Amino acid sequence: MSAKSTIREEISTTSTLLGKTAKSFAVPATISEHGNAKVVAIFNQKGGVGKTTTTINLGASLAELGRRVLLVDFDPQGGLSLGLGVNAHSLPLEQTVYYALMTPTASVETIILKSSVPGLDFLPANRDLGTAETTLGAEIGGQQYLKRALTSLRDYYDVILIDCQPTMGQLTINALVAADEVIVPLQCEYFALHGFIELKGNLDKVKNFLNPNLRLIGILATMYDKKTSHNRQVLERILEQFPDDVFETIIAKTIRFPETTVVGEPITTYASSSDGAASYRRLARELVARGGAR
Repeated sequence: MSAKSTIREEISTTSTLLGKTAKSFAVPATISEHGNAKVVAIFNQKGGVGKTTTTINLGASLAELGRRVLLVDFDPQGGLSLGLGVNAHSLPLEQTVYYALMTPTASVETIILKSSVPGLDFLPANRDLGTAETTLGAEIGGQQYLKRALTSLRDYYDVILIDCQPTMGQLTINALVAADEVIVPLQCEYFALHGFIELKGNLDKVKNFLNPNLRLIGILATMYDKKTSHNRQVLERILEQFPDDVFETIIAKTIRFPETTVVGEPITTYASSSDGAASYRRLARELVARGGAR
């Protein structure tokens, strides 16, 4: 299924917001040898900020660039799986990321599902994953379980994106330990800035005690409404405090994103010529330019 796009507008960027000329991110070169995947966690402790939307559409945009992409649904709500057309709550435990996480002998490759987008695969999750919170905390080395499960997959994929749940629990710690980098989707509202300062402190703790190679690859402004002065003011404050950490690409609000969840496909195929699709394609090119993906 696809939808006709509306009249195109200029894609929002932090540069245009500040009255500067936006950068141009070239289409990256084709990869001749796949593997050695970068693992990127998509995380914010606040829900409803566009984590799952970003994971799906950034992944689809990277796949369009010829990358082999694996998405990991690491939220017991299973929103990513649903956004790709699969109700994972109907799947047996052995066919979900929970089994890959908790069973050292699991053949993770057999659990992976293919999406409708060529080159875009995913590990589904359902409510069974929620039971791992208690188990992981009691297990010696429990914080390393996801990293162990993904080890063999890094040789095949170019990028692995982990859709985290919006809490700093054992599942999220597993994701951050397994990750090379973190993208923080941030809604442009007043309390988001204060929430990010707390989140940054938690990322620093993981880096200091569990994963010294973890780095924040970027803050992504999401659900941005250019008609609202409040959104602009908040984003300007974020740019003042963290000038080097914010992606230039901004993801603006659009009715297309809720529609894509209903149809179970990324915006890059559902509304291919829309501003939303163009923004995520630009974000994919920017992520590669920043070194956050191959």
